[in-house]
Amino acid sequence: MSSLAAPPSALPFQIPASRWSDTAAASLSPEDLLLYRSNLLGSDLTVTNFGGGNTSAKLTGVDPLTGDEVRVLWVKGSGGDIGSMRLDGFSTLYLDRLLGLERIYRGREFEDEMVGYLPHCTFALNPRAASIDTPLHAYLPFDHVDHVHPDAIIALAAAAGGEAATQEVFGGKVGWLPWRRPGFDLGLTLRDYVQANPGLRGVMLAGHGIICWADTAKACYENTIELIALAAEYLNARLAKAPAFGGQVTAPLAPEARAGLAAELMPRLRGLMTGERAKVGHFSDDAETLEFVGSRDFARLAAIGTSCPDHFLRTKIAPLVLDPQRLGEEAYLAAALAEYRAGYAAYYGRNAGPADPKMRDANPVVVLLPGVGRFTFAADKPTARIAGEFYANAINVMRGAEVIGGYVGLPEGEAFAIEYWALEEAKLQRMPKPKPLVGKVALVTGAAGAIGAAVAVRLLSDGACVFLTDISGEALEERRVHLAGRFGADLVRAQACDVTDEDQVAAAFAGAAREFGGLDIVVANAGLASSAPLEETSVALWRKNYDVLAEGYFLTSRAAFPLMKAQGGGSIVFIGSKNALAATPNASAYASAKAASLHLARCLALEGAEHGIRVNVVNPDAVIRGSRIWDGDWRQERASAYGIDPGDELEEFYRKRSMLKRSVLPDDIAEAVCFFAGEASAKSTGNIINVDAGNAQAFTR
Repeated sequence: MSSLAAPPSALPFQIPASRWSDTAAASLSPEDLLLYRSNLLGSDLTVTNFGGGNTSAKLTGVDPLTGDEVRVLWVKGSGGDIGSMRLDGFSTLYLDRLLGLERIYRGREFEDEMVGYLPHCTFALNPRAASIDTPLHAYLPFDHVDHVHPDAIIALAAAAGGEAATQEVFGGKVGWLPWRRPGFDLGLTLRDYVQANPGLRGVMLAGHGIICWADTAKACYENTIELIALAAEYLNARLAKAPAFGGQVTAPLAPEARAGLAAELMPRLRGLMTGERAKVGHFSDDAETLEFVGSRDFARLAAIGTSCPDHFLRTKIAPLVLDPQRLGEEAYLAAALAEYRAGYAAYYGRNAGPADPKMRDANPVVVLLPGVGRFTFAADKPTARIAGEFYANAINVMRGAEVIGGYVGLPEGEAFAIEYWALEEAKLQRMPKPKPLVGKVALVTGAAGAIGAAVAVRLLSDGACVFLTDISGEALEERRVHLAGRFGADLVRAQACDVTDEDQVAAAFAGAAREFGGLDIVVANAGLASSAPLEETSVALWRKNYDVLAEGYFLTSRAAFPLMKAQGGGSIVFIGSKNALAATPNASAYASAKAASLHLARCLALEGAEHGIRVNVVNPDAVIRGSRIWDGDWRQERASAYGIDPGDELEEFYRKRSMLKRSVLPDDIAEAVCFFAGEASAKSTGNIINVDAGNAQAFTR
């Protein structure tokens, strides 16, 4: 990350270029050609943003009941992303039935009613729900239609001088329709407008985007690309003549200062955000955001809010703006968030009708801080990141709109109608129930080892974000790459950390706070093992065990407590050992250090209870498979202590020694950790679970 040093002209609108390959397209069916075009458009962020835009083609299909050929509208379905979707992401509808809905359309007051008729037009029982933009595609008399929302286009669509600029940019080949909510009314209006203005290449929809078309898939794609490029070139020429947003009034802090402030501020914000589920945060200090939040016009523009429906559906209509001079005031953040929630509730009250859904979460999604950057909070990490990216799009839109007459937001009532429209509510209701740890942030020490990795997998499987630490940077990175590939890069972060180094521990916890917004779960797992008779136990070996297994757990817990207090509680889980409870020969340093950490957990359970911090212990025994500890001297030392061969006999020895005659695996430890981490153990603290297949010496009573 670097501070903003470049002039505004260094932040132009990107100009797309055609990526169409005749070779790749030559063998594709009409349906696959639509998918190819859609993926090309959606994977190019100069063309559209994540989940934004929709594409369609009117194709010939065979009616499964009659065997007759019929015209079928293939159009991106609700909730998909044209950049990554597959064929099952398209809705398919009988075109004649769609067009026939005009006969029963009762006008703009009954738009929501029409949503219920779309499923009756479904072709071949396709379960993909149709989007609200379906009528825009259906009623246009063109076989191929694209509707996209790139920043350069939205800048025209959201500018006071947008209509005149559209005429100038496209030479009269792109029309202009004033703002109208997506739906049947807009679809019919668009059809009539195009019929009355033959020869158009597209139509600019004020506050919304552009819709354009052609007779073939390739021509449609290249028309879309060229129109966006013309808009970007036009805006870049004007941006080069004047500083964006009125010029800079607040310089960005140095990168290290921004990162440190983000790590300190995000848990405080997260802890103050009320609601049924915890939120995950995302921080960005990209050049575009720093330019915006440090500008003369920042406060005025931020208050207007976002304009394009794609933007504010993910960001709310406006952000929370913080005063950097007041962050040190104890009550300031709480008051700022309470004021935002009250404002949102008033916005809901002014606009909601009896049939509207109940008010959704009133907390801000976007928080802006001059000199520092942009914070976004949502139910999960991908949603928080994407919301931030959409607000970055909104910033770019404001930049462009300001140089062609000024940025214009949507009327409040229209914004509300889109945020709470029936189709959006239906989409929310279709979403699956979240996994139990979605919204939770976990930090795992010793995460490159067998137990740490199994714990990370288990937490990720339940939806948690996981921050991995380990003393071995290379092994840790391998683990991060593997888990990111399995669960998604958004949910996994990693940072090398020696738990005996106070500064490294503090840096790791700051990293977790900055990357995810806070902390809910800590699994203290970093460990080692040594075996030696007392007389052969050196002071260095003794101290090494206590440094890692006692002081390391102390430093880890001490770093966790202030973060968890800010979040209103949390769960700390120590990975102990059977040897914390049961004496063992030739391992006094290891066993007594484990006993010390177990008693530390009990002490911390007492201290943490009043703050909602639970501290519990999982005691494994003989977790041999995949263990780095058991691959070293510990294997030979323990085998020697029991007079057995260190090879395959060792695991069998421990299995037979257990009461249940079963081997203990890393996944078994992970299950116990997950129990203590989640709500199932919400009333448990200061407790121990032995996962040792049964060892009477280690019974806790």
